Amino acid sequence: MATKDEDSTKLSAQEKAALKERTRELKAAKKGAEAEQAVLDAIAALSEDERPLAERVHALIKEAAPHLAPRTWYGMPAYANADGKVICFFKAASKFDVRYAELGFNELANLDDGNMWPTVFAIVKLTEADEKRIVELVKQAAS
Repeated sequence: MATKDEDSTKLSAQEKAALKERTRELKAAKKGAEAEQAVLDAIAALSEDERPLAERVHALIKEAAPHLAPRTWYGMPAYANADGKVICFFKAASKFDVRYAELGFNELANLDDGNMWPTVFAIVKLTEADEKRIVELVKQAAS
């Protein structure tokens, strides 16, 4: 019988799937149009409810920071700098059976603001103001 400590170190089915996807991505080392197609394929695989949200976030990120390269990251749409480091990503709610999608930023994102700042934003729908905020965040993060 597993102890409580042993149970806490086990990965969930979603985490295992994400790790398998990440391993596949690293082996493939996709670049350019192939990498963007992988992002579009990941978005196309989302539910009818979530797909339009991911498509819009993708378009907003490309508009705000065209120098970021689209690629998948743990099976999620992500956007990397010239060194291949992911700056921001879209995490679909359905991928981890959670309540809302997320727009996240990794530590290389230039979002520093004092001693504490947000790096992940929940998204359930997008208004014009939300879209403007995403563009501002991505421009700042990628600067």
